[in-house]
Amino acid sequence: MSTSDEIIDSAIDPVVDLLWDRPDATEAPDGRSVHDVVVEAINLLDAGRARVAHVTGGGDVVVDERAKRAILLAFRVLSMVESCAGDFRYHDRVPLKTSFDGVRVVPGAIVRWGAHIEPGAVLMPSYTNIGGYVGAGTLVDTWATVGSCAQIGRRVHLSGGVGIGGVLEPPNARPVVVEDDAFIGSRAVVVEGARVRRGAKLGAGAILTASTHVFDAVTGEEYPRGEIPARAVAVGSSRVKSFPAGDFAMPCVLVLRTLAEGEIHDKLALNDVLREHGVAT
Repeated sequence: MSTSDEIIDSAIDPVVDLLWDRPDATEAPDGRSVHDVVVEAINLLDAGRARVAHVTGGGDVVVDERAKRAILLAFRVLSMVESCAGDFRYHDRVPLKTSFDGVRVVPGAIVRWGAHIEPGAVLMPSYTNIGGYVGAGTLVDTWATVGSCAQIGRRVHLSGGVGIGGVLEPPNARPVVVEDDAFIGSRAVVVEGARVRRGAKLGAGAILTASTHVFDAVTGEEYPRGEIPARAVAVGSSRVKSFPAGDFAMPCVLVLRTLAEGEIHDKLALNDVLREHGVAT
């Protein structure tokens, strides 16, 4: 999995790095309070002017560690406050997001401040955590979860009950990345910095972690662990592995086929491939 953890052209003030290394500091060298520096940084994430990670034109995932540090500092310096949404009451350090320009937000959807939702996205009753990013045209379906710092591309469908894992610690841990035009089937789980590349479809109930083996059903080729190739139609599977106590089925992911570039948006064709193998979406 190609990744880079360098802080490259971060929109967040470099003073965050200094404050991270000085946990007892109460103010920045320019006299600003730590609170104000942190709020400014999280506001940038909330507005989409900064983000925890993004995919470069060359296909690398670049992680902005400074953004992660700002979020962790927020948990350290922000006070617990009471808030409400209708009749619901909350008590937390991180308030709920208040800006949803151009976003359809169905009652029951919860988004924390510091997450960015692009215009055109649709949020059914679901949860998006701080540092998360959801692209335009994406549907976050009922009871789906977008974990902290997870990066969801454009025109993605996160089906009902999908679990996208979050990441803040340990240091240098990488967020989950689901790229443009991907489809994640109902109750599938993608965690530990795993990656679903552009146009891929992951069948219902599949589990993808950073260490999950991914195999081609036709050739037997093994792909990079924890990564679904672009335009692949993949399902959860298992393989037999021998242990001193006996042979056991261990989870893996199986790529049934790879779609041609022109099939990337044809969801009916994707569904047909899965149904042919008895897999629901």
